[in-house]
Amino acid sequence: MQWTPERVEALTRLWAEGLSARQIAIKLGGITRNAVIGKAHRLNLQRGAVLPEPAPAPEPQVFVEPPAIDNPDVKPWMCRWQTDEPGRLGLHICGKTAQPGRPYCAEHITVSYLQRKRTAA
Repeated sequence: MQWTPERVEALTRLWAEGLSARQIAIKLGGITRNAVIGKAHRLNLQRGAVLPEPAPAPEPQVFVEPPAIDNPDVKPWMCRWQTDEPGRLGLHICGKTAQPGRPYCAEHITVSYLQRKRTAA
């Protein structure tokens, strides 16, 4: 049996459609299942299984600056985590030393991260 260009084209099309080697052999006629498999592998043909599109990447988290506290006693280095009870200087904020470039201390950055993670899940 000769592999003519027409038969190779038919094999390629049927293989991409996902037909089994046995089904392709029957459609082409006069050829064995093993001949179909061998030719498909020599041609490096890929099965027609459509790959699902990857899920879109989640949008990056944007850091939101906490509301400004209009009080002269609040210094830029203070943690601005709001509390129920008055803390340092009688203010209702944490008041510990904030992490560089952040409005909160290390403890409250962790709490904030865990809260966002729970709401996103």
